[in-house]
Amino acid sequence: MGNEKGTTEGVERIVSAGSDGRFNRRAIPPDEAQRRVVAAAAARPVGSELAPLAESGGRRLARALSATSDWPPFPRAGLDGYAVRAADTAGAAPESPALLRAVASVAAGELASATLMPGTAARVMTGAAVPEGADAVVMLEQTAEASLAGGAAAVLVRAAALPGQNVAPRGEEYRLGSLLAEPGAVLRPGHAALLATFGYADVPVYRRPRVAIFATGSELLPVAAEAAPGRIRDSNSAMVAWMAEQSGAEPWPCGTLPDELDAVESALGHAAKEADLIITTGGVSVGDYDVMASLLRKLDKGISAAEEADAASGSAARLVKESGLLFNKVAMRPGSPTSAAVYNGKPLICLSGNPGACFVGFELFARPALAAMQGCEEPLPRRARAKLAAPVRKGSPHVRFVRSRILFGEDGVLYAEPLAFSKSSMMASIADAEALAIIPAGPEGREAGQWAEIILLPV
Repeated sequence: MGNEKGTTEGVERIVSAGSDGRFNRRAIPPDEAQRRVVAAAAARPVGSELAPLAESGGRRLARALSATSDWPPFPRAGLDGYAVRAADTAGAAPESPALLRAVASVAAGELASATLMPGTAARVMTGAAVPEGADAVVMLEQTAEASLAGGAAAVLVRAAALPGQNVAPRGEEYRLGSLLAEPGAVLRPGHAALLATFGYADVPVYRRPRVAIFATGSELLPVAAEAAPGRIRDSNSAMVAWMAEQSGAEPWPCGTLPDELDAVESALGHAAKEADLIITTGGVSVGDYDVMASLLRKLDKGISAAEEADAASGSAARLVKESGLLFNKVAMRPGSPTSAAVYNGKPLICLSGNPGACFVGFELFARPALAAMQGCEEPLPRRARAKLAAPVRKGSPHVRFVRSRILFGEDGVLYAEPLAFSKSSMMASIADAEALAIIPAGPEGREAGQWAEIILLPV
């Protein structure tokens, strides 16, 4: 875009270089920006597919799954011991045990051949079906083997049992048709046990959203390239790819974009045909070579008052049309130039080229968008409250999201320790960040010991 400096448009750009006027930028609050990008993403859900249970971990469930039977499916022994009728053990004690005839032995996976009658007991193993007629299990340590006259097997019970003792009743955890997991839920290891228990060999999951990832800037080098004067390696693309994969998506690194608007439009147009979401890093500021800002300006057709009113409910027409600007500035630090649009029918999120701002922007906007595309009804980041373990004294006209480490105090209070090297352009603290401490806009920051809201980051 540098060859325009001699044109009339170029003169206008130089005159307005100290402001965002030439890009018609108006900062909106971070929560409003989140609502807009999440609404645009939710309007374009990815399809679903069946995946083998063993390959479904970390995916999002595409439809509700329910219990296919009661669980446990039968009264189940909670430990090794003897199944008894509690009434037969009334008054039993170490010095005066109850003597019961041992009539059966039931291993896990077996069923007793007959109903347990009064005055009898059945040896049972952990997880075995408790015989019909029994209503308690006495642990093995409270019994002793014995014999009746004539040599019949018996057992001495040295403690009185209560009805229901050490027995998991049928349907204690789940009844037939009980909900196991809702659509949009991330499938975790515990879900694997549940789904396997109820016979779900294949699981309906959302397709992994394909995320096209571009870095802008002619100064960028491939990661494997030798260093060169005035050039830097592309550090953002790999970070964004990892974060996208962590969000359940399929990253599609597309390389770098030159500072040429026609080339950028062509590359993004191609990506929109194959990807579900497009993420770019860099080029969103107000410099003469910030090509993404120029592209977004073309998409900005103006936002009517009616659209603004609709935006709060996530139903604005621009959220579902083929192309249009969602926002081109956010009242936040770092990453105020972060922008979003719909481009050729696909959500486009333009993150800052500064690594710290890129990281924060992904957490605030890209991760929730990917969650919304995969059916998550509550896609926004999890929040908590914590005390600051160190001061954040510098004021800011915009709300700040400060990379922090989480600490647990001896008083049981959660603490957020702001990390060093937290400027927008710095990356040294990104790897250690476990939370983003939210510092409201104002002339002053926050002192150590003051409470702050924090966003919990996935680790």
